[in-house]
Amino acid sequence: MRRFAILLGIFVLLAGSSFVQAGTLAQFRTRLGDIEVELYDEDKPVTVQNFIHYVQSGAYQDEFAHRLVPGFVLQGGGFTITNRGTTNWSVVAIPTFPPITNEFAVGRRFSNAYGTIAMAKLGGDTNSATSQWYFNLTNNAFLDKADTNNLFVVFGHVISGTNVLNTFKRFKYYTGTQTSNLVYQGYAPPFDTLPMFRPKVTDTNLVFIDISLLEVGVQNLMSGGHQISWNSPAGMTNIIEFTTNFPPIWNTLVRTNGTGARISVNDSDASADRFYRVRIAF
Repeated sequence: MRRFAILLGIFVLLAGSSFVQAGTLAQFRTRLGDIEVELYDEDKPVTVQNFIHYVQSGAYQDEFAHRLVPGFVLQGGGFTITNRGTTNWSVVAIPTFPPITNEFAVGRRFSNAYGTIAMAKLGGDTNSATSQWYFNLTNNAFLDKADTNNLFVVFGHVISGTNVLNTFKRFKYYTGTQTSNLVYQGYAPPFDTLPMFRPKVTDTNLVFIDISLLEVGVQNLMSGGHQISWNSPAGMTNIIEFTTNFPPIWNTLVRTNGTGARISVNDSDASADRFYRVRIAF
């Protein structure tokens, strides 16, 4: 008997196995909206696990996008704010783990196309990626070029939220007249293309990007039915739903508050094949 799970649009097939771990889904939350990204766990395992390591370690907590070149890339993963929301906030560089091996030629090869996420690295050093990542805001195939300055490894793509990327594409370089959604060039690198919501240096005007991982899994229960488990974003409503029909008519199985830890719930009904999904209410 085949079983399925769905998490925000991603299907996972359970066929003759007692447990299947769904592909990793990363959610990037911004004031402009949420960006949901499917990560390429199978094709780029080192790169994905490196990214997950930073997320799970808390290194990305209170991070902000420090580079925006409209029509090119939006970059983050390099800096966070301490004492966020207070008058004594400050910028801190994210402590990095050792650089990872470049996986451009590992698994399937993915181009730096619009809507993909890739790892930033140092020029002239292929194996230098650590914590910084970027979204491609256009098709940047030249970043695939096989030389030490390029070979930027794509490790996922946006499955929901391209409207948010398009908003970042419409940010304008600050000329002294804009009042919102601007790129400020008055600072030294790496903040020479700093995206800001308002032309005033406060932490509230920075583009914070909060990241969480779902990592949904479904397990068959010995007594029948299924156990659904996932990493629950803290402080948010987590909704587990099921359907037996397509087009789907979703029914709520459980609503629970996220704790930031992994949560499991059981569905004891084994009378029919069911499709599941986990939704996060922001």
